[in-house]
Amino acid sequence: MAQILDDCFAFGGDLMPTDEALAILDQRLSPVVGVETAPLRRAHGRILAEEVTAECFVPPHDNAAVDGYAVYFDDLGLKAETLLPVTARIAAGHPLDHAPRRGEALRIFTGAPIPGDENTPGPDTVLMQEDCREQDGKVAIPPGISRGANLRQKGEDMKPDDMVLQQGRRLLPQDIGLAASLGLTGLSVYEPLSVAVFSSGDEICEPGEKLSSGALYDANRYGLFALLEGLGCVVTDLGILPDDEAIITEALAGAAPGHGLILTSGGVSTGEEDHIRAAVEALGSLHFWRLSIKPGRPLAMGQVGTTPFIGLPGNPVAVMVTFLRFARPAILRLSGVVDHQPVLFRVRAGFSQKKKAGRREWVRARLVQGPSGEPVAEKFPRQGSGILSSMVAADGLVELAEDASHVAEGDMVDFLSFREVLS
Repeated sequence: MAQILDDCFAFGGDLMPTDEALAILDQRLSPVVGVETAPLRRAHGRILAEEVTAECFVPPHDNAAVDGYAVYFDDLGLKAETLLPVTARIAAGHPLDHAPRRGEALRIFTGAPIPGDENTPGPDTVLMQEDCREQDGKVAIPPGISRGANLRQKGEDMKPDDMVLQQGRRLLPQDIGLAASLGLTGLSVYEPLSVAVFSSGDEICEPGEKLSSGALYDANRYGLFALLEGLGCVVTDLGILPDDEAIITEALAGAAPGHGLILTSGGVSTGEEDHIRAAVEALGSLHFWRLSIKPGRPLAMGQVGTTPFIGLPGNPVAVMVTFLRFARPAILRLSGVVDHQPVLFRVRAGFSQKKKAGRREWVRARLVQGPSGEPVAEKFPRQGSGILSSMVAADGLVELAEDASHVAEGDMVDFLSFREVLS
């Protein structure tokens, strides 16, 4: 079972920087899921548990890359047109039934095998049909073709013992196609991570119910369902828990044994009605909860017994931002993914902004095309942690590092595209 850190973060001390928190997750977390075999039709999006090594040649034989004529390069004139008899026709899936001969051309089609073996080498060059002229059983071949043109060689994609898919990779459509090209029918993958989820707060109401005075609908839990299911997790919904330490403690204790992670929203700050921190400490340990970030400073990470725990803030934008930058890498690590940090891209800032030095900040922005064709990040006008519509309007997050105190329009900044992290 995963462990995060042996000594607790000092609650009254300095705020923890982002890179330190991410390093703790990367170093301390490990997969908590079992392994199973998934058929190829069900393997997309799963996480590979064992590396895949090729056991055959792909392609299995030399073959034509175009429709045209297969010839021996040494039969061609270097300066003048060459006329060769066309003695056979080879289509994909229908190999030549006799040995090839020098001084002849073979009509061939894309994907068709080039005849020949070690004892009788076959044609080594393929002419495109558009470049040739066939008449009366012969083909006229112009000069200027290169040896080996338009010929795909046996094993040019993969050879036996090539490592072609790394363990810990989240399988993409192209990975499934590659596995099929090796003749595989299934892949060894990690089982889905089971995650228990609940929201905390007396003011939170289930969508569809009538709102009472001072209440609001629970956007966080449903957003988290979508985020988790996009990562292939199996989600257990524990509902909305009131601001009651005993009820929260009981729910945490009940969820820990049957899940690989407990994920909550709300109730992790320092207010009198924020009880999750105390409940986690009573059942296990809290490793850090105050980060130097905006939005989302109250972000709790620890463990209930031996089950990892992540407590996200209560504001909906802060929930999504902290999930994408902290919870998502942790979940992928627990699920077996090796390369779990997202890729940030450099774009030009289309806004100016002051920021607090020493704090990592994220600005919701959309990308537009700049005057020189480069992508420019335009800041969404309302950046409050409760403005969930800003996440809908944005293409991603501009990430401002701790050492920056000001961003000027035209500066190059890091951009986390939602396409990179949202499924």
